[in-house]
Amino acid sequence: MSTTTVTVVRPGALTTVQDTGRRGHAHLGVPRSGALDAPAARLANRLLGNDPGAAVLETTVTGCALRPDRPVTAVVGGAPCPVTVDGRPAAWGAPVHVPAGAVLDAGPVTAGVRAYVALAGGIAVEPVLGSRSTDLLSGLGPAPLRAGDVLPLGDVLPPGTAARPAALPGAAPWPAPPAELVLPLRLGPRADWFTPAALRTLFSAAYRVSPHSNRVGLRTEGPPLERAVPGELPSEGMVLGALQVPPDGRPVVFLHDHPTTGGYPVIGVVAAPGLAAAAQAAVGTPVRFTPG
Repeated sequence: MSTTTVTVVRPGALTTVQDTGRRGHAHLGVPRSGALDAPAARLANRLLGNDPGAAVLETTVTGCALRPDRPVTAVVGGAPCPVTVDGRPAAWGAPVHVPAGAVLDAGPVTAGVRAYVALAGGIAVEPVLGSRSTDLLSGLGPAPLRAGDVLPLGDVLPPGTAARPAALPGAAPWPAPPAELVLPLRLGPRADWFTPAALRTLFSAAYRVSPHSNRVGLRTEGPPLERAVPGELPSEGMVLGALQVPPDGRPVVFLHDHPTTGGYPVIGVVAAPGLAAAAQAAVGTPVRFTPG
């Protein structure tokens, strides 16, 4: 049986293939990658009855458009955006039937940053180190989408072998993008490299999301943090959610494509559950760090 494919009509500003990521390869210098808003990707797959780890498309701000060669069912979720099928309005956040040859268009987001386009069967590009995710830092996985790319889909699993499409009362519970990003922070391992005044600033100052943020890290704008220890560290391991402070003193939250080592001090770590909201925090969103 031949494989269903979708052709990229409009790739948008940055659209990548993402699943649950590459775990267990940090010692090789390979970060986790995977969907930045993991709960949104899981919910999109759940609404289709896909495996929770099926690969989806993660768009950035401007969305994307696809044309399947056979009828498919799709869900566009995550950041809210207009959805059309051949120019006709379709549902956002719920399963949509897309006929063969029709164009499914996930338009520019109306809030947040990243929308997720899930297709029944999942995106079935070849896995690399156990994941289909695009890693922008190392270059592993498929390249960001370009117009004309053709992506294969996996087989839709028969009933009883995968989760049935979710039957949720009313609308699916899609979280709204944050009006203020509140990040619980556990101090360490290098909090002692900063002055007591810097720690007070970290937990009291108003920061904002910088336009220089990306999948590697959420950069902030705001008051710099004063160092108590001069110089730099030898490179040491970095984890997802590490709050690293570069020489300009403005904290950077490491996201899924972060480097696995670094020489700037890490003042604290944001727990992984707090990072989904960071994926949807638009440029200029206020950021507040809290002890946690």
